[in-house]
Order: sequence, then structure tokens, then C-alpha cells
Amino acid sequence: MTSAQEQTLGFQTEVKQLLHLMINSLYSNREIFLRELISNSADACDKLRYRALESDALYEGDPELRVEIEFDKDARTVTVRDNGIGMNREDVIANLGTIARSGTAEFLKQMSGEQQKDARLIGQFGVGFYSGFIVADEVVVRTRLAGTAQDQGVEWRSKGEGEFTIADIERAEHGTEIVLHLKEDALEFADEHRLKALVRKYSDHIEVPVRMPTVQEGEDDTDVTVTWETVNEAQALWVRPRTEVSDDEYKAFYKHVAHDFSDPLTWSHNKVEGKLEYTSLLYVPSRAPFDLYQREGARGLKLYVQRVFIIDDAEQFLPLYLRFVKGVVDSNDLSLNVSREILQQDPQVEKMKGALTKRALDMLGKLSKDSETYQNFWTQFGSVLKEGPAEDHGNREKIGGLLRFASTHTDSAVQDQSLADYISRMQEGQQTIYYIIADSFNAARHSPHLEIFRKKGIEVLLLSDRIDEWLMTHLTEFDGKSLVDITRGDLDLGEIDSEEEKQAQQESAKAKEGLAERFREALGDQVQEVRVTHRLTESPACVVLPENEMGYQMRRLMEAAGQPVPEVKPILEFNPEHALVSRLESSEGEAFTDLAHVLFDQAVIAEGGQLDDPAAYVRRLNAMLTH
Repeated sequence: MTSAQEQTLGFQTEVKQLLHLMINSLYSNREIFLRELISNSADACDKLRYRALESDALYEGDPELRVEIEFDKDARTVTVRDNGIGMNREDVIANLGTIARSGTAEFLKQMSGEQQKDARLIGQFGVGFYSGFIVADEVVVRTRLAGTAQDQGVEWRSKGEGEFTIADIERAEHGTEIVLHLKEDALEFADEHRLKALVRKYSDHIEVPVRMPTVQEGEDDTDVTVTWETVNEAQALWVRPRTEVSDDEYKAFYKHVAHDFSDPLTWSHNKVEGKLEYTSLLYVPSRAPFDLYQREGARGLKLYVQRVFIIDDAEQFLPLYLRFVKGVVDSNDLSLNVSREILQQDPQVEKMKGALTKRALDMLGKLSKDSETYQNFWTQFGSVLKEGPAEDHGNREKIGGLLRFASTHTDSAVQDQSLADYISRMQEGQQTIYYIIADSFNAARHSPHLEIFRKKGIEVLLLSDRIDEWLMTHLTEFDGKSLVDITRGDLDLGEIDSEEEKQAQQESAKAKEGLAERFREALGDQVQEVRVTHRLTESPACVVLPENEMGYQMRRLMEAAGQPVPEVKPILEFNPEHALVSRLESSEGEAFTDLAHVLFDQAVIAEGGQLDDPAAYVRRLNAMLTH
């Protein structure tokens, strides 16, 4: 079988870690190996069907695509084979010696010992081919790429211990055959009834027939008849009417499509007829994949045209902020030779994208009615959904209704309050949704800017995710109510403040004009303006950003990314009722200047800002404390 072309190569480091993780973590869920291998075989058949559209010769006279499963109790083997596209030597090394998906190494590195015991984490990037090592102490793969010569076959074998051997072989059939040499404690899988039950449980929905042999012996020992029985339904699940598909079948199909170990949170199966004809089956996963935030990570829907598989990760049918949605779209209108480039220019695709986006958002809207399930979704995918208002202006209101925030209503870091909840609790005369952005939840919750809001019982949204300032620059109103950052510009509480309060504020500002001017002169060009505030009840001072300036959070993100950031001078507001301000007013000369700088620096620190000269602040503070 082998030739001089035999090589022994080492696995990529991530593969070694993954193998160790699976072999030691998935004992109780080991039956999933069959689901993964059948799923890979079905994909290989799909790919051959697609490539054969241009050249029938790739079928090599065997156009009936199928997956076959055999077992041998005496030899302790289970064999899974397909007559799909197959692989050449380079494909084998690339696909079976490495993990192509970016970020896997980083993900594995971050997993703690406790997490490694959690088999469900495997679902974050799919176990795929390597799942064979859960039940086998040796795996042998024989394959040949369709359309190549018979002497271009390849054999790959490994015991999953850090290296694999690869050799050239003669192979008459195209496609791939995987032979699992079962471990002593996995012999239960060398059983006809067990294997058939697993095929029906996990792979019934796969369109490619999964066949197993039935052996019938005649009266004469040499008279043996082998017939191949199709074990699965072998019909594309999305083609069947919704009423005929059970929840278990939908869940099993999701695991095939997403290579996920967990059940989905929800799904939506829909057939569209009219100017555009297509069927979609969309799923919301229950947990985020490890590469959710990597822009080059795998995402998109499986695209079929008239039930012929075309592209695995078609990104063109959903916007980037819905990249966590998995599923299938099957169109009758696109051409069979469609490519990623053609998809980007096809106006029909744009119409389908609009309709599928609306369906995905509607699916999330229904999910949000179950607060506990939706909270699970939000914990996993909320930060990604927050990208929506910037990316999809047309659906901004709908996305806004799906967002969840922490709030002073609960004073909890859990983001579980909707904008609709906020509006339902607004005070009489309140026309604005108020929010504050800080680097952490505690920094937001304890900000001096909240003092007047807490005193008057006005709710404020507490935002601390890295994306929140970006979100709020695009989500400026919801349900006719404007959203206002309480740390920017003049604070106007509108009708909530009585005429008497407004009059008192004006009189206080007028009375302290002289102090404000002295204060500004002491601080020089560090501030744009100094003025009396009515935001504060307990703190002596706070810094306010001009209305349209970039916030501190966004500035720090841009600086960290090496982006130039324009200098901004804040406005300092002081509380005329505070004892330190009274002390400032009665000070003169250097004492006045030092206290003015200390109050300003404290206001910057309370806002989460950074001091230009921390040592000067410490020196001034120490001097004040020792006098």
C-alpha cells in the first residue's frame, strides 16, 4: 500500500491540545464522533456535486453520492466512507494536521483546567474529524481527490499522540474512507443497532443517503448476499413542511450545520414565494463561538441553489452584527455557478439580505418575550448586537428594542433593562432617556454626574462596554425619545425642574460669577470654561465634555489603536454649596491655585480620566493635608 513517499509529521500544537482536551473531556458524549464524521462526509459529497456542475467527469462514472458505514466486531473497527470530493496530499496535511480556524490556539491557551472538563466548550469551534480519537486509539484515512489518477491516493494514520504518518497509495475509488480502530472500552460502537440508532438520532436530516450493509446468508455457507440499506431520511430538512419536522430534528440539523455541541436557543424556518423564491432556516446558538470577535472568523449561512450546495459561509445574506446566526438559505433564483464575487453584486442577494435580516430580528424579538432565555442570549451576543445601529440604519429602531442595559433602577451590573422598560418608568414631564458611559460599571454607578438624578429619582442607563460610546453615537433616539449623555453639554431636565429650581440655579450662577472667573484663571488652558453646576449634591466639582466632543472611553480606545486624537478641553462645573468650594472662595494666592488644581484633578479622576501630571496632584494634596 505505502511507497517511498511515506512521511511522519508532527501535529500543529493546537491539534495536540485539542486532541488531549477531547480524549479527556468527552467521555460521556463520545457518540458524537459519528455525527461529526457523517457531517464531514456529507459536506464532501456536496462539494463534489457543486464542482461536477462544470465537469461530469469528476463523478468517474459513480454519480450516486452516498455515505457508507461498516463495522467489524472481530477487527474492532468502524469505517465511514464517502464518494465525495476527496483530498490530495496537500489537502490531507492541511486539513488533518492543522486547525485552520484562526484564534484556536489563543482559545485553547485561555481555557483553565476546570473549563477543560466542560465538554460543551468543544462546541465553540466544532470537534470535526478529530472526534474520531474519542473512541479510537488509531485512525486511518484513505482518500483520493476526484478527477486525479488512481496512483494519487493518500493514506494518513495516527494514534493521536503528537504525530501522523502520510503515504501515497493506489486507490481505485475517489472520496474518503476513515477507519477507526476502536478502544477497548468503545466496542459498543461495533454494533449494527447502535450505529443505526446514532445515524437516525444525529444525521436523519442529511440529504445524502447514509447506508449500512445488511448481510443475509443462504443455506450454503458461501451463499452470502449483501444489500445496502439507507438508514436516514435522506431529504433536505429545510425542504420539508414545518409541520412535518420535529423539534429534535431541527436541533439535530443545527448541530450538523453549526458543528456545535449545544442545542440552539431558537430557530425560524420560512419559505418565500413570489418575485423571489427561497427557503431559509435560521438558528440562534445558545453560546458564542470562540472567534466571534475576530473579523476573519468563519461566519455566514450555508448557501444552496436548488438544493445544490454552493458556499459554506456565505456572508452576503446577513449583516455583520448578526454574524452569530447560523443556518441555510436555498434559492431557486440564483445561478448554479454563483461565486462570492457575483453574490456581492447581485441585486437579488441584497433583497434577500434585507428580508433575512428582518426575519432574524423578528426571531430575536420573539425570543425576548422569554426574559430568562433572552438574558442567556444577551450575555453571549449582546456586545455584537450593539454594532447594529451603526451598521443597519434602517432597522435601528427594531435593534434598539432588542438592546439591554444596566441601570440605576436596579443598580446591578446585569444588563437586563430594555429601552421600553425605561420609558415605562419615566417621570411625568420627562422627555429624555438619560445615560452615562464609563470604563467600568462601578465607575458609572458612582459617577458624581448621577447625584442630581438619584436625588430626583430619575433613572439613568449605566454603560460600560467598550462599544457603548460607538453605539450611542448612532442610537440617538428611540420611540420618539432622545437619548442624552449626562456628562456632556448643559444639563437640562426640562419639565422635571420646577420654575423655582430654575430661578434658584440662575441666581446661584450669577452670585458665583466672580469665583468662576478666578477658578478659570487659576486653571489656565486646562479648561474651556468654569461654571456653577446644579448636577452635584455631594461632590465639589465635575468635568463635562462639550456637546459634540469625543468621549473619554472612545478617546482611550483610539489612542490604544494608535489613532491620532484631537485635544479636547473639558468644562469644569463646581458645586457652590460644597464645603471645599467655600474654602476655595476664601483662599488667596498659591493656596487658591493649589486647591483649584486639586478640585479639577479629582473631577478628572472621578470621570475615569487620566492626569497629565499625577505627581503634581499628589504634591498639592499632600501639602494641603499637612497644613
